[in-house]
Amino acid sequence: MSLPEICFGSTALEIMSIALGGCLRGEPVPYGITQDTGGHIAYILGEMRALARHERVQRAEIVTRRFDDPALGAVHARRREECAPGCVITRIDSGNPRYLAKDELAADRPAFTRALIAELAARDSLPDLIHAHFADAAAVAAEVERAFGIPFVYTAHSLGLDKRTAFGTRSAGLEARIAEEDRAIGRAAAVIGSSRDECERQLLAYPSARPGRIHRLVPGVSVEAATPAAIAGARALVAPFLRDMDRPMLLAIARPVRKKNLQALVEAFARLAARANLVILAGQRSASDEGEAEQREVIGALLHLVDRHDLYGRIAYPKTHTSRDVAGLYALAARSGGVFVNPALVEPFGLTIIEAAAHGLPVVATRMGGPVDTLAELGHGTLVDPRRPADIAAAIGELLADRAKWARCAANGRARSRALSWANYAEGFVRIADEVRARPEAKAAGPTCPDRSLFVSDLDNTLTGCAKGIARLRAFLVGDPRFAFVIATGRSLIEARRLVREWDIPAPLAWITSVGSEIHWSAAGGPERDAAFPGAGRCDWQPERIEAAMARLPRLQPQPACEQRAFKRSYFYAREEDLGAVRRALAETGLPVRVIASHGRLLDVLPAEAGKAAAMRHVAARLGIVPARIFAAGDSGNDADMLAECENAIIVSNHCAEIAALTRRANVYLARAAHAAGAIEGIEAHRQRRATAPLALAAGDAP
Repeated sequence: MSLPEICFGSTALEIMSIALGGCLRGEPVPYGITQDTGGHIAYILGEMRALARHERVQRAEIVTRRFDDPALGAVHARRREECAPGCVITRIDSGNPRYLAKDELAADRPAFTRALIAELAARDSLPDLIHAHFADAAAVAAEVERAFGIPFVYTAHSLGLDKRTAFGTRSAGLEARIAEEDRAIGRAAAVIGSSRDECERQLLAYPSARPGRIHRLVPGVSVEAATPAAIAGARALVAPFLRDMDRPMLLAIARPVRKKNLQALVEAFARLAARANLVILAGQRSASDEGEAEQREVIGALLHLVDRHDLYGRIAYPKTHTSRDVAGLYALAARSGGVFVNPALVEPFGLTIIEAAAHGLPVVATRMGGPVDTLAELGHGTLVDPRRPADIAAAIGELLADRAKWARCAANGRARSRALSWANYAEGFVRIADEVRARPEAKAAGPTCPDRSLFVSDLDNTLTGCAKGIARLRAFLVGDPRFAFVIATGRSLIEARRLVREWDIPAPLAWITSVGSEIHWSAAGGPERDAAFPGAGRCDWQPERIEAAMARLPRLQPQPACEQRAFKRSYFYAREEDLGAVRRALAETGLPVRVIASHGRLLDVLPAEAGKAAAMRHVAARLGIVPARIFAAGDSGNDADMLAECENAIIVSNHCAEIAALTRRANVYLARAAHAAGAIEGIEAHRQRRATAPLALAAGDAP
């Protein structure tokens, strides 16, 4: 057959998203109408509508299954549905008109794939990139890639390995799902996750995962203030259940499936029933005994708990609701001084937690998964162990009792959630698409000219902080190709790449990450780990003994799990004198380690042969660049070893006080400018100094 031509170099992009499960339609979406009609649909609609508005995107298309089930909506039998200007849903007819639950989709997939390939072959143009949602869609996208050469990226949304851990059970179906997820991770040109936990723990647990192909891209939130009519409608929805509408409202929104752990929430609420009301939106139903088996089981368990704890008049569980009702309930809960609760056994991201933040509603959320990152960034609630109803109740009770904390969380969530926009997501997605489609050649890891120089720079606050400074950096690097550019950061590779993408910083030749404990070299398929670094020090690296020594220091607290790396253990310290105690405790172990303190609270323990200075030397040696041609810029304590060693060191004007003493060293230039502009100023100053030094010596001046 004659295939449409693919023009990968075109500026205008055509993006296709594929999702097979659930009732995918334009608004209003009846979330929870089936077990598989959940948050991923809000994600896909938000993503694709934002991409349709992006200046670089010509077409945004969502592809899903066509089925004919009037009870679920006649729209699902329509071949095409426009859900926003420039954004269309295309439904592919696999030959089976039934709605299929997730577990039934595998048998239908070959027919769906053949029908989609036939559809694409008949078109005049093909999409530039496919975004596969869930592993079944990734399997379809892989077949499309074989047929047409269209690359695809993959978002998991929910991962089987975590489900297996949460429930502690194995089954043939779950093991097959995990294997399919691993194939998707290995085959995709890029993998997109929402939270650090998803990107750096959940995904990296799979054998085929490579950090260089994983990108963190935070979803947006589409929230408008609830109208008076929406608030009145929400009140009318729950009033028949509740005796006293003036109590604080606890709100939960989740599909009625076991992993959402709604039973634990009702158990927790039984301890608070004298102080609050509870409203649970658990899908859509006309009766408690209808729907899929798991839905019936969960709804039945909730009703049993309501009866056992005699919670009638204090808990509302309406059968149906609309998106307008949801907005109204968020507003009602916030006005009442209530709390949003997500007690899931594992939550990959949790869009509702961000929606609650945008409405000024504090949250109590599971500490298993994405909410760990979300609450750390938004500062709008408390994390809990979802398996301990008493802990859930205590966290809710504290927010209800401590009105100052409640107000602080409400204000934080409302203010900080504004940065989480779908427009920002779309911009990041387009940049990932460009990277995937460009298929660049691996950058050389050896010298290309005899006078090559190396610029190694910290990232946060050294380069970031001023868009104009970044523009100067970009122009400098383009204008002088003799400079090899390398980033050296305390962040992980995935987080460093996210920040570089968000600030539009030029891609570096190499990435020195996790405080100089890892090096990755830029390559065609994404950055690749330098297995030779850190060198001999790894033989003496015994993290278990380090952890044991640090555990004996009560004021030292471990940083989150995602900060603990193969050759790094990270902690928070409280006081300057804690550093002496740390060094003494580590000296007693006899282990050859390096201690790095920064920002007045962050402490990292590395092998003695690691650190930014050691990584800088390693990169320079591979590139064949002599020390006199190395320039390094930084602003904080985790840059200190690099700045002390580099012959052409630069400290930007916005530096931390902890490295002020370094500014008196002869090799250090203290910039007048801040951020990237200060780094460029320092490079130019050092070059000028070296250019004039021979002239000064010739005139008889002291060196």
